[in-house]
Amino acid sequence: MNEKTPPTADQASSQKVDKTAQVNDDTKAEEKTKAPIGNYWRILSYGSGGEHALILGAFFASAASGVAMPLMNIVFGNLTGTFNSYATGDIQDTGDFNSTLNRYSLYIFLLFIGKFVLCYISMFCFRVVSLRVSAALRLSYMESLFRQTVAKLDVVSAGTVSNTITSSANTIQVSISDRLAYFFQSVSLIIAAYIIAFVYSWKLTLISSAQLLFVLVVYSITTPAILKSLQRVEKTDAKHASVASEIFSSIRTVFALGAELSLSKKYYSLVDESGRYGERLSPFIGFQLMPMFFAMFSTFALAFWAGLKFYYEGSIANVNTVIIAFFSVLIVVSILGQVVQPVMNIMKAVTASVPFFDIIDSERTSVDGKRAPEVSAHEDLELKGVTFAYPTRPGVQVLDNFNVRFQKGKTTALVGPSGSGKSTIVGLLERWYSLDDPQTRTISCGQHNIDSLALKWWRSQIGLVQQEPFLFNDTILNNVAFGLLGTEWEDYSEDKKLELVKEACKESYADEFVEKLPQGYSTKVGESGIKLSGGQRQRLAIARSIVRRPAILILDEATSSIDIRSEAVVQKALDRVSRERTTIVIAHRLATIRKADHIVVLRSGTKVEEGTHEELLLNEDGLYSGLVRAQQIQEEATDEPAASSTSSAPADLMRTHSTAARSVAETRHEGESNSPTYKKRGFLRSVGFLLVEQRKKWIYMLLILIGAMGAGGSFALQSWFFAKLIEVFTFVGQRLLNARDHWSLMFFILALANAAFYGAIGYAGGMLSASTSAMARRDYFANTIRQPVPYFDGEDNSSGDIMSRLSSDPKQIGELMGLNGAFPLISIFNLLSCMIISFYFGWKLTIVIVFAAVPLLLVCQFIKFNNEFKFEEMNANVFSSSSAFATESIAAFRTVSSLTMEDTIIAKYSKLLSDQVAASTKRASYAMLVNAFCDSVELAAMALTFWYGGRLLGSREYEPTQFFVIYVAIIQGSIAAGQFFSAAPSIVTATASANRILRLRTLGLNNSSTQQDLPPSTSNLGSSIELDRVSFQYPTRDVPTFQNLSLSIPAGSFAAFVGPSGCGKTSVISLLERFYEPLSGTVKLDGADVRDSSLPTYRRSLSLVAQEPKLFSGTIRENLVLGIEDQDIPDDRVHQACRDAEIHDFIISLPDGYGTELGINTATALSGGQKQRLCLARALLRRPKLLLLDEATSSLDSQSERLVQQAIERLAGQRSMTVVAVAHRLATIQKADVIFVFGESEVGVGAKILERGSHSELLRKRGAYWQMCQAQALDR
Repeated sequence: MNEKTPPTADQASSQKVDKTAQVNDDTKAEEKTKAPIGNYWRILSYGSGGEHALILGAFFASAASGVAMPLMNIVFGNLTGTFNSYATGDIQDTGDFNSTLNRYSLYIFLLFIGKFVLCYISMFCFRVVSLRVSAALRLSYMESLFRQTVAKLDVVSAGTVSNTITSSANTIQVSISDRLAYFFQSVSLIIAAYIIAFVYSWKLTLISSAQLLFVLVVYSITTPAILKSLQRVEKTDAKHASVASEIFSSIRTVFALGAELSLSKKYYSLVDESGRYGERLSPFIGFQLMPMFFAMFSTFALAFWAGLKFYYEGSIANVNTVIIAFFSVLIVVSILGQVVQPVMNIMKAVTASVPFFDIIDSERTSVDGKRAPEVSAHEDLELKGVTFAYPTRPGVQVLDNFNVRFQKGKTTALVGPSGSGKSTIVGLLERWYSLDDPQTRTISCGQHNIDSLALKWWRSQIGLVQQEPFLFNDTILNNVAFGLLGTEWEDYSEDKKLELVKEACKESYADEFVEKLPQGYSTKVGESGIKLSGGQRQRLAIARSIVRRPAILILDEATSSIDIRSEAVVQKALDRVSRERTTIVIAHRLATIRKADHIVVLRSGTKVEEGTHEELLLNEDGLYSGLVRAQQIQEEATDEPAASSTSSAPADLMRTHSTAARSVAETRHEGESNSPTYKKRGFLRSVGFLLVEQRKKWIYMLLILIGAMGAGGSFALQSWFFAKLIEVFTFVGQRLLNARDHWSLMFFILALANAAFYGAIGYAGGMLSASTSAMARRDYFANTIRQPVPYFDGEDNSSGDIMSRLSSDPKQIGELMGLNGAFPLISIFNLLSCMIISFYFGWKLTIVIVFAAVPLLLVCQFIKFNNEFKFEEMNANVFSSSSAFATESIAAFRTVSSLTMEDTIIAKYSKLLSDQVAASTKRASYAMLVNAFCDSVELAAMALTFWYGGRLLGSREYEPTQFFVIYVAIIQGSIAAGQFFSAAPSIVTATASANRILRLRTLGLNNSSTQQDLPPSTSNLGSSIELDRVSFQYPTRDVPTFQNLSLSIPAGSFAAFVGPSGCGKTSVISLLERFYEPLSGTVKLDGADVRDSSLPTYRRSLSLVAQEPKLFSGTIRENLVLGIEDQDIPDDRVHQACRDAEIHDFIISLPDGYGTELGINTATALSGGQKQRLCLARALLRRPKLLLLDEATSSLDSQSERLVQQAIERLAGQRSMTVVAVAHRLATIQKADVIFVFGESEVGVGAKILERGSHSELLRKRGAYWQMCQAQALDR
């Protein structure tokens, strides 16, 4: 058939219109990524009145806590003056000295108490706000997603959604949490410090602040460039996340095509692009760090030089004023780093908010309108003058002036070729799309335009069973009970719902396999229902549809995946439930609609015929008659009457379904502990592994090491330089000026050195982080895609779970190898150098502080960050689960909307979030107490140091220089320890991430094929197949799928597998594809055990067309040549394969032909039949020795199916390939050389082959196959 129909409804939503439109789209997308800073206030607005009150209270508490350190400077300055006066003899009385010392030490301790209380209030409040606001934003995003038009959702991939509600949402949460408390605390500190500094010495304050201007100028230059690069990284990360999600959600298709390499290259190119953008950040990060630390140390030089000048000239009276003014400015310079980090977090949050508000601000569909009792759905449905084109393709009409009336209480069937607009009518009736001119083109129910009806009420009146049924990763009971949403039975008790569900399953013939499952209706069906066969999924979808007893029933290929016996019974059930309700049936199996009250035949969006089955058959030249003839089964001429038991035979002989329990492949839990050959590595071994992996980047590692040694050691030198400058205040005359110049110069040289050290660390850390993250992401992806199929059946290895780990683990590892790893290294060298210099200058004070204050600081920091890690780990686990749930839901948005499940999905998602918030709030109440204590305890340590050090000064054991060296060194060493522990969460998380990657690598090595490539077959025939006493069961299942199964298929023959759903037909296909391995027995191809050949070589000789066709984003041609090693295939060969699959004419009718982009959401890019024909063309293009067809023509219209079948029979007739077809439509396999009829064994455990033979031979037997043919005969 030459199919020159316009693109189908869903095609238009994903194809590119033209180059100009694409440029415009890119421009608009670029504009959207320009995130306004106002987005942050909008983020905070998602809090309720309670959250706003918490923000206000936290703000004042943070501001008050920030005043503590500036006040400490006053105490410190006065104590310094007291120490100097005592050393020079200005204070003679030891008692007065001790009294002053005690008073000031008490002041410092009271500051500790005040800061501790205020910090706890601010941190706890902001943590609670961050949790609640983050949850509210995630929830609003999901709510908005389900309120979007279908055209909007068609271009939103599940991977993008997953990335948004995990990575982006976590970025926003972090920016609010205690980071906001630090921000307000820092701002308050800066204001208070400057007020104090100006009060004590405005001249010195202005001179000391000169460096701040330099820092601000550098930051104003570098920050925009950093943000721009961050946006590019985020955008590219979303792209490769989308590609990976597409791959892992279609992993069996990827394996069957041998497309791992080509799709991996596509993923790697995006990962590398993201890595390059990350590397471009590195110079700016280094350039930002340089002025910060240069300013910190150079301010010492400038301030002390100027302070000593003013002191020498008499404009400053004493050292107290210099210390207070200088340290007030110095603390501002040092605190800028703490201001910058929250600001950077805020900017990252603003960038991360773009995808949220892009969806939230999009146009939403109206849900208001009329509902019962004002209107009734038990009325005629009428499409009047409907001309429809998709919004993105206004020039391509899918329906052209189409008119049809669906009479209430009657069954109307829509038939016609693929792409003729049948499913578009369903989309219009479901109000997924709207007509552009509702005045002249209307869809009405009775006297009411359906657009005037309440959207959810209207959809609740429709029971829809789609061509590709979708089940949620939930129990069978809940999946069917979802059909009760929006109905009068929605609030029934669980027992009542169970009764309704059982009744619906009985009517849809699903009870026969459900009740044999170990957990019955409580059985979880897996992601997208993967643990059930296609027929079982479709029967549950039918049950879900009829359980709501809808006024309107729409069946879009509702029985296409059901076996013959089940189809006959289900059809009777559908005939029964169709009574008293308006039923619309879209079918390619014409046997299922011959009893319809009215049949409408479509072609190219127009109505060409209508009438009853008998009326349409009278026109022998009509389209419908031709479709019927194409499906007619040829029966052997015989005058022999049927056996007397024929009428009851189907119910007996056809009761050959396999024990359904085996179809639920509940595979083993793939946790980290399940790898018998892998032992977890600790932090050092993990870091060692990363360093070895990145050994080519040794220059960056060397730069980080040298920079960390220099930066860490500089703090010890700083303590010595500072003590010497304090000592200078005891000098007079030229000696004072000479000492001032010398030590100020030393500080300036130290500032230059630190600028170089930190610049190198920032640059090298950024480069190493970007490359390590890219390496880890590539490695994680490569080792995941190397896993066998059973791995992906694991409950923790759904595509959503894999995507969550793939997004977070490499990022954590990259950050550890960057600044998150460099700063702890600096802290180690800092701590060591400070300890060494402190013991050198005064062991007694050092020992007291080290054994009294430092352990308290270390233990406190350890507990703090251990709690932080557990808190973040809990967040990650909960949000990972909610992410997988949300990703699954958005992938099935058509099912969700048709079942009016939006509120249920949102409620469940909301509960997941609220449970997490409640649990995290409880933990935060303790964790923030520890955090506040840790952030304040340094004041207590200072009080102890001053008190005991003052005692040593009072007894003349120590000089002021000794005290100040030890004081500054120990305080800096404690801060260093704090910095080290602040990286603990990153270290632990990265260690866990590294272990997961290493474990996957171990699994990958265990699964790597050690077989040799067998010599290629020189035969021109297809491959011979033999299963020799094969036993098989799915992993961890106690019930086998089949035992001792044997069959033989000669080379070049056409074989067919028929039988009930779940009886092992697809399992044989899976064994032939080597998705699973048999428990015993041998699967042979061309006489050789298939396990003796490497998988890539083996699968190159096979082609599989699965029951649910999978395509990928990219052009049509790219999809066709996917998995073929040499993709430079001549166009003639590509076109011939498409002609054989009856899809060539359709492709060339598209504006871009074979270059047409399928877009992100390929599920809506083509109709089901068009996708299946593309997959068939892809399979034929591989020129396989073995062609496996698993219901490969189930979605084709009759005429296309006949032509495709003729092509398959022609190819099979050439004996150049062996064809194995699993089929429920017996008309498609009646010319097979051998037909295997599968059924249940006598013992009721596993399946067996009931009959085998040709079509004519099996008909003569009058057995199970004959009964199947009787059930499908169209002339009855």
